[in-house]
Amino acid sequence: MKTTISQVGKYVDQEVTIGAWLANKRSSGKIAFLQLRDGTGFIQGVVVKAEVGEDLFATAKNLTQESSLYVKGHVRADERAPSGYELTVTGVEVIHEAVDYPITPKEHGTEFLMDHRHLWLRSKRQYAIMKVRNEIIRATYEFFNEQGFVKVDPPILTGSSAEGTTNLFHTKYFDEDAYLSQSGQLYMEAAAMALGKVFSFGPTFRAEKSKTRRHLIEFWMIEPEMAFVEHEESLQIQEQYVSYVVQSVLKNCKLELQTLNRDTEKLEKIVAPFPRISYDDAIKFLQEKGHDIKWGEDFGAPDETAIAESYEKPVFITNYPAEIKAFYMKPDPNREDVVLCADLIAPEGYGEIIGGSQRIDDLELLQQRYDEHNLSEEAYKWYMDLRRYGSVPHSGFGLGLERTVAWLCGVEHVRETIPFPRLLNRLYP
Repeated sequence: MKTTISQVGKYVDQEVTIGAWLANKRSSGKIAFLQLRDGTGFIQGVVVKAEVGEDLFATAKNLTQESSLYVKGHVRADERAPSGYELTVTGVEVIHEAVDYPITPKEHGTEFLMDHRHLWLRSKRQYAIMKVRNEIIRATYEFFNEQGFVKVDPPILTGSSAEGTTNLFHTKYFDEDAYLSQSGQLYMEAAAMALGKVFSFGPTFRAEKSKTRRHLIEFWMIEPEMAFVEHEESLQIQEQYVSYVVQSVLKNCKLELQTLNRDTEKLEKIVAPFPRISYDDAIKFLQEKGHDIKWGEDFGAPDETAIAESYEKPVFITNYPAEIKAFYMKPDPNREDVVLCADLIAPEGYGEIIGGSQRIDDLELLQQRYDEHNLSEEAYKWYMDLRRYGSVPHSGFGLGLERTVAWLCGVEHVRETIPFPRLLNRLYP
């Protein structure tokens, strides 16, 4: 019976055949232990010389790391094994012998591993991170589908910037200037005016010369936009969404979190509602802690970490000054110098994972913001039309996938949270 490692539990005490790679091996006298992986999981194959004979035992002992194989054996339940099962090997067929595989069980430097990222992905740790990433994506689609959202795909090539910044990758679109998208938000607002509640999931690009552990040049964003939804309701949706994702990872990625030595007790506390602190109170808190920050300045990583340390759950920082936020954010009706927005800061020093706001729905005010930010009327005329033809209160947010993966996995640097990271000095492999 041909099967996969993830499905061997269906065949206890039966003989199966698995296509696999040899992740590692060790031998103890007349027994060889093969650490096998097939993309669906890991399992140990036990080769007993007395049971298989000299030739097969010699083949097993001489297998090289990352050689590809067909392994035949009996499935045995084993509570000590992480997967709960072990394979008593009865046959090995070598498909391809790998020679001098560069990533050995010894320690390697980060740059070496990044140069060999295409191979490093095969390791147990990287496998676990990618599985958690996949579960976050799966749970995201599940959550928004259950909530009645429609998936919409915004363009990656755009003629303007969503944030009105200059941190864009420029390219030529035939005879026109174009940019790689740094957010699909403006297009999602248009989609929300047609479909009500929408979300996108796609790559975004920031030409920021940053080398911090939280930043990538290319990263993936989940960006919902919601017609007839105001700021308070948006915050509730955000905390429900994050809680849903965390609980899904806890439920469906137990082995992966165990591989990563993640403290799951901390994650089990991530259930809505989340605490909130206003920007004003956050500034006072930081100043009392000795941070050199003034009202009107944005928070740096040490500031966000200091705030997050006071909470066991993610915390919303609300109502930032209008001057340091994007042109499209709606002013607080009770106080025009701040906007109806919030950043969601993850615990344990992982920083902002969500940024969101209620959007300006008034044509005259948006025109005023265009003028203040020196935005091109020609490039943004279509965006103004959304306020000209049936404008409604609407809100949205964006969640950075890689920072969320880093937080849930307990990974220090976001370079491990995406299959092939693009960093300031890295475009290979």
